[in-house]
Amino acid sequence: MSHLFYLVGPPGAGKRTVGKALATLTGAALLDNHLTNDPVFLAAGLSGKEPVPAEVWELCHAVRKAVRAATLHAPTALAHIFTNYLSAEEQEWQNVQRLRDLAAQRGVPFVPVWLTCALPELEARMTHPARAERLKLRDPVHLRELLARAGTLPPPPDALVLDMTTMSPEDAARQIVAFRAGLT
Repeated sequence: MSHLFYLVGPPGAGKRTVGKALATLTGAALLDNHLTNDPVFLAAGLSGKEPVPAEVWELCHAVRKAVRAATLHAPTALAHIFTNYLSAEEQEWQNVQRLRDLAAQRGVPFVPVWLTCALPELEARMTHPARAERLKLRDPVHLRELLARAGTLPPPPDALVLDMTTMSPEDAARQIVAFRAGLT
């Protein structure tokens, strides 16, 4: 049976890395947020070291909307994994609801997964070379300021919460698969 997995967490929590491990286990299509963000960031001349202007985020949202629409044309057996950082702002719940609605439109279970990680570990991960390949946030100071200013959306009651401070991506993926099994 197909599922729609939604991996949410702060920058550096391991959303893409866990998503890759989950895709390996399930065959799901990984639609990492940088798949939609990076072409827009690159075209706008952003490197991942500076704040993203609001008008650039609007362009990213337009690309995300097109990707969500495309999933409606996917074979019914294909599962999807979406990833995102959501700030603690109330309007971010709209992003969660969009993906709940998309899962409902596809007739598949929605699997919300919130990844957490201790701030010192998040800061240490900012300098990992692979982050530059995806135009990800790479400045520990900017990360600290972002999380202090915007926070992270708390998990909904039906979410699986995983602390990625020391957990391997493969262990996280296995826990997500087990959690998913309990939903069907």
